[in-house]
Amino acid sequence: MTRIENTVAVLLAAGLSRRYGGAGKLVAEFRGKPLVLHAAGTIAALPFSRRLAVCRSGDDELAAMLDQLGFVVVRNPDPAQGMASSLALGVAAAGEPEALVIALADMPLVTAAHLRMLVDRLALGSVVASVARDSDAATPPAAFSRPYLPDLLRLTGDKGARHLLQGADLVVAPEGTLADFDTPEDFRRAQ
Repeated sequence: MTRIENTVAVLLAAGLSRRYGGAGKLVAEFRGKPLVLHAAGTIAALPFSRRLAVCRSGDDELAAMLDQLGFVVVRNPDPAQGMASSLALGVAAAGEPEALVIALADMPLVTAAHLRMLVDRLALGSVVASVARDSDAATPPAAFSRPYLPDLLRLTGDKGARHLLQGADLVVAPEGTLADFDTPEDFRRAQ
């Protein structure tokens, strides 16, 4: 079994927020604070060995918020290449930990207990992903054991690690906690 103290957390926060209407989604207010601080705060509350956040180059406001929470900020100079470019940058910065948890900055409702459960279920040579109670589709956050790190480094495009999650061990998340905030309507619906 993998220990959280031997696991690096990578928060992907470099998206272009096209469906939201441009940059600024992650610093938009949700329940009294910037959206990104929900996911980042949850990760910061857990004893990961390291916390990394991948941000767009030039997004200094976001980087400063994450730095204050103890994240090492990794800059993505070309996030238009897709999510895989941010994922590869985060994995490269992580080194060779026993395991890696990948979380998305626009998923503010994921709980610390759920992240811990992902790591607790991870065994050497496995992938563990989240799943909603009424779905069978694997989704982030996800945990990857060390043997998967080279595969994560080779990803391209905007699909992320979706194909690696197809055979993942699935952990059901509490109802409604896997909400992904992409549009202004997503914010209004969850207030």
